[in-house]
Amino acid sequence: MKPHRKLIAWQKGMDLVVVIYEITRDFPKEETYGIVSQLRRAAISVPSNIAEGAADRTADQFRNFLSVAIGSLNEINTQLELSMRIGCLSIEKHDEVQRNVDECLALTYGLRRSIKARI
Repeated sequence: MKPHRKLIAWQKGMDLVVVIYEITRDFPKEETYGIVSQLRRAAISVPSNIAEGAADRTADQFRNFLSVAIGSLNEINTQLELSMRIGCLSIEKHDEVQRNVDECLALTYGLRRSIKARI
């Protein structure tokens, strides 16, 4: 089994990608190359960077990959807010997805802290 598959941060990140794909299916077609593309790329970046960092890297390198994942999660925060403001996403759906993002942020920050503590 690949080491990243054991990480809850990676597992929840994968779940977030699925949720982002689900919600963006209902976005207007004119947003396909705009906010939909941005949201999906940012979401995919989260578990991808966790996996890449866990793949036989030094602790410092892994922490850097986790920092990129955290940046992508914060990017998703902004994109969800924008999606709600321009009417592509209901407040209820925004809040639901935001809880997933917040959970991913907490897990990824925690993983980064645990790696820093072992150095």
